[in-house]
Amino acid sequence: MEVKIGIQSIPRELILETNLSADEVQRLLSEALAGDDHQLFALPDDRGGKVLVPSDKIAYVEFTGVESRRVGFGSL
Repeated sequence: MEVKIGIQSIPRELILETNLSADEVQRLLSEALAGDDHQLFALPDDRGGKVLVPSDKIAYVEFTGVESRRVGFGSL
């Protein structure tokens, strides 16, 4: 699933692919926003890495449940 994260005062959004479901992404976001100002929104990507965003800097999070078709010659 593709996740787009808008960060305050940054003109470009952060885009990543994750293997989590929409419900899991929403749960992680809710937990990060429910904490104090120094809480981090941690989201694992599909390559085994992790993206960390300060929860007080998140402007929006957009995610889709259906992965779009990829175009190119990369390996699956």
